[in-house]
Amino acid sequence: MMEILAVIMKLSVLVFVICSMLSMGLSLTVAQIVAPLRKARLVIMALVANFVLAPLAIYLILLVIPLEQGLATGLIIMATAAGAPFLPKLAQAARGDVALSVGLMVLLMVVTIVYLPIVLPLLLQGVEVNPLDIAKSLVIMMLTPLAIGLFIKARYEDTAASLLPHMSQASSLGLVLLLVSGIAVNFATILGVIGTGGILAILIFLAITFAGGYFMGGPEAGSRSVLALGTAQRNISAAFLVAVGNFADNPNVLAIIMVAGLLGLVLLMVVAGEIGKRGDRGNEMG
Repeated sequence: MMEILAVIMKLSVLVFVICSMLSMGLSLTVAQIVAPLRKARLVIMALVANFVLAPLAIYLILLVIPLEQGLATGLIIMATAAGAPFLPKLAQAARGDVALSVGLMVLLMVVTIVYLPIVLPLLLQGVEVNPLDIAKSLVIMMLTPLAIGLFIKARYEDTAASLLPHMSQASSLGLVLLLVSGIAVNFATILGVIGTGGILAILIFLAITFAGGYFMGGPEAGSRSVLALGTAQRNISAAFLVAVGNFADNPNVLAIIMVAGLLGLVLLMVVAGEIGKRGDRGNEMG
């Protein structure tokens, strides 16, 4: 049964990421994605939040909550990897600026590919990071379907309009299956982390990065929510690549990244939904 659930989890990741990237491409244009990134202050704040605040937050948390070396290593890797594929879905739930979320996701992914090989060896002795391995995974899984969707939208608008609802539904189904199967498959791993201080460290990290991203997001509610969610939700795919390549013999490294990914996704999806509901109520009152 667990083997079947593990296969479902892997397939649901593929379905969710590919279909969500396709749906983003089918619903937006390149100009819409690029336009928000012309706001220099917003881009700088996003980079500071993701590549300065997030690693600094985990460093300070680990000073207060000393964890076993493997758990600490996993959290450091997680904190340095930005550009989560879940960000556009979270932005949709929060009624945030979806175009900004896609542009920001791409920007953070590209910077992560360059950032990880430079920063991680400084933070973790003996770590080697191959940027090509990370780039290949992210390009195939995320940027390629996004580009295909954008091409269809630009050249065949009617086709894009007919495909969009199906891709959105498949993306939502993939996310639900991912959450259910992920929790079921990793339930023992999650229980194993309980009592170590790891979950408390993750919760504090999520709170700090969400708040930091929110306050750095500027005056517009749509960009504040996107930056908050985009800073708190890390790129677990990139973190796994680094962990498997360097710490495959240490199960605690992989375990804490897995727990952080699932916990972050569940909590941030709830938070995003609440932000979206408040926005809807505000619009109704207005």
